[in-house]
Amino acid sequence: MSLDKMMGWFSVDMGIDLGTCNTLVCVRGEGIVLNEPSVVAVRKGTNQVLMNGTAVGFAAKEMLGRTPGSIQAIRPLKDGVISDFEITEAMLKYFIQKVMGRSRIFGPRVVIAIPSGITAVEKRAVLDSAERAGARKVYLLEEPMAAAMGAKLPFDDAVASMVVDIGGGTSEIAILSLADIAKASSLRVAGDDFDEAIIQYLEEKRGIRVGEQTAEQIKIRIGSAWPLQEELAMKVRGRDVATGLPRQIEVNSVEVRDALADPLKKIADEVVKTLREADPELAADLCNPELEHNGITVAGGGALLRGIDQMLASRTGLTVNIADDPLTCVARGTADYLENLEQYKSILESNVEEL
Repeated sequence: MSLDKMMGWFSVDMGIDLGTCNTLVCVRGEGIVLNEPSVVAVRKGTNQVLMNGTAVGFAAKEMLGRTPGSIQAIRPLKDGVISDFEITEAMLKYFIQKVMGRSRIFGPRVVIAIPSGITAVEKRAVLDSAERAGARKVYLLEEPMAAAMGAKLPFDDAVASMVVDIGGGTSEIAILSLADIAKASSLRVAGDDFDEAIIQYLEEKRGIRVGEQTAEQIKIRIGSAWPLQEELAMKVRGRDVATGLPRQIEVNSVEVRDALADPLKKIADEVVKTLREADPELAADLCNPELEHNGITVAGGGALLRGIDQMLASRTGLTVNIADDPLTCVARGTADYLENLEQYKSILESNVEEL
């Protein structure tokens, strides 16, 4: 380990939340240092990244839905896993170099959060992409574990903690105890499905077609999972389905809640299913009012949807809490694992044997 520690003096070790919608990078002792969309712009028909390899993140997201025929804006992850290996590698390389700079002698050790339900082949794709992008060592950490640590849950105690991490591509549901996952489910229904549900609803019910970015803005500005004390509304612009011409309408939060009902029900059903399959002692901990972190903690971008806590509480009967800064919860958890790598490395998957 002395050689590895010496290498660490000349590198920037980092934790990465490699998300379907956004990639967050956290550096030990510095917190979140990068938060950009998981989007890459390439010349159509090739893997050539535009702007000399820098058309990644914010620069590429602005092109979504607006590219000419010769340019393609790609989201290389789908449902939380890599769908385009080479583009993911290019994206990771750009983010890693942006964080660590080009003057470092050795590549960093990297902890990457991954969905708990992905296959061995999908895990290998993540390991290979990060290693080829310049990482010296790569460790894979299941997202529920990272979310629990980022939310400061006592997951390594002999008491149950439950986390629901609703990201862009997957919803991770897990009950944890003694630094391990006792019961978990990975559901490929999450924020992207919320956006798609809004697009379909507006097309079918209001006769207007909107793009992904507009649907996301609708979700953020007026979306909810539970009735609001004061319902919201906003102007929405898109293309009329019948005439094909530009059109503007007003959409309210009741309509958006109706649109989101199906994907939200699927998530709630999976939470209930996970609870029903839990051991009795774990279930008892989750409803014990004397425990500080009883009930369910919700993390990820989906935790910001208005009323998601009330909706889950009504379905489960448990206390539901929203994690502090839920968007960065998983990334902060990966950084905490870096701080305690020797203690927790036995539960991580790695690309190499320890030195």
